Amino acid sequence: MADASYPDDLKYHTEHDWARIEGDTATLGITWYAQDQLGEVVFFDPPEVGTAITAGSPYAEVESVKAVSDVIAPLSGEIVEVNDGLKDSPEQINEDSYGEGWLVKIKLSDPSEADGLMDAESYRQSLS
Repeated sequence: MADASYPDDLKYHTEHDWARIEGDTATLGITWYAQDQLGEVVFFDPPEVGTAITAGSPYAEVESVKAVSDVIAPLSGEIVEVNDGLKDSPEQINEDSYGEGWLVKIKLSDPSEADGLMDAESYRQSLS
């Protein structure tokens, strides 16, 4: 498991999710803090491609050795891609939460919602 990190190029939601925004799409995942609290992730239940998700609402489930937890959408949009690699290797969420452990990609329905997310420094402060 990697050390605690919160990349500066991401936006963060209070429910410990991150978003990497590129134009009108965003890649979503859970933060190092979230995966650390969950413990070893053993299953990821993604939504179907084409599903509409709403900021602040659950869109998927992550199951760990400790619990099953909802994953909260930091932004609204339509699922355009799911990380199928997590079917066989859900531990990537623990090992590389900002890289190979990404969860879904969405086409943003309201890019201005990103203004309500935290930067890395604000997120780090929210954890202390």
